[in-house]
Amino acid sequence: MKRFRKALALVGLGFAAAGCDRAPEGNSVDAGRDAAATAGAVSTGPAQPSVPAVPQTSKWALDPENSSVQFVCKHVLTKVRGMLPKPSGTVVLDEGTPANSKVDVTVDVSSITTGVEERDTHLKGPDFFDAAKYPAITLVSTGFTKSSATSYSVTGNLTMHGVTKPVTFAVTAPPPFEHAGGVRRGIEATTAVNRKDFGLLWEFPGEGAGVVVGDNIEITVDAELVLQP
Repeated sequence: MKRFRKALALVGLGFAAAGCDRAPEGNSVDAGRDAAATAGAVSTGPAQPSVPAVPQTSKWALDPENSSVQFVCKHVLTKVRGMLPKPSGTVVLDEGTPANSKVDVTVDVSSITTGVEERDTHLKGPDFFDAAKYPAITLVSTGFTKSSATSYSVTGNLTMHGVTKPVTFAVTAPPPFEHAGGVRRGIEATTAVNRKDFGLLWEFPGEGAGVVVGDNIEITVDAELVLQP
């Protein structure tokens, strides 16, 4: 019996020694190393591009390939959307004296598209824009104010269908960025006009005024500007 008790004691000491050599569950040497590595790591997230330096007075040219003029017009109970791609022009931006800034933009009327060829042909014809007689739509600024680092208000003379009227665009312009070896800046400008103010008077025969073709036209200009030397 004494020998049996002595054997049990030895077995118990063996298990105890083995337990002391083993790290507690969930706190192994490898786990400890991983925890230390995690504690020492710093999460930086994606790198943020730096904003390139731009002169206080800068001249920009529209990149036609990445710019467009879109419009929305009511059609009965829905809306029709169209686009005039590849506008051209320049923007002179004076950050110190915003009132000295200037905008000059031209759009080719014959490029108008709504995705329906028959309608596009009608829009280019004498009932609407009469592209053969009035081939361009232009905007020349007359006033420029800055309300924040990225917000502007631009007033100007919009000439369309041979008629010139004053308009005001709300402009959003995020900071410039570097691309393709140069400095660029994207802008969005929005306004609304009454088509009849510009002599676009056509109505669908037999329908009420502004039913088939709405009078109010929403305009959005998305432009990518390229900094000039």
